[in-house]
Amino acid sequence: MTSPAGDMLRGTLELLILRTVADEPRHGYGIGRSIEEATGEAVKVEEGSLYPALYRMERKEWLAAEWGTSELGRRAKFYRITRAGRAHLKRETGEWSRFTAAVRSVLLPGEG
Repeated sequence: MTSPAGDMLRGTLELLILRTVADEPRHGYGIGRSIEEATGEAVKVEEGSLYPALYRMERKEWLAAEWGTSELGRRAKFYRITRAGRAHLKRETGEWSRFTAAVRSVLLPGEG
């Protein structure tokens, strides 16, 4: 069975990545660490999930990448959000808000 909820959960990492690079380009490791720090370590971003997501998002043209130098002086690929990525982020953030509000209404009735 498929549902909007299933699609939401699968797209969560992509949404977090887009939000993380919305303000400034970051390299892969920095993206993962930023997500972990922002969530108080509640969300762990494994390399085996992060890099395939980044490559997939490049193919969808939500991200663009270029090589640069990290803060440690190492060569790193930096990702930035594209116009298409910003549109996707805006659309999916709205969907995520509606989805979480619906789940909240079931889990915490009366706490509007």
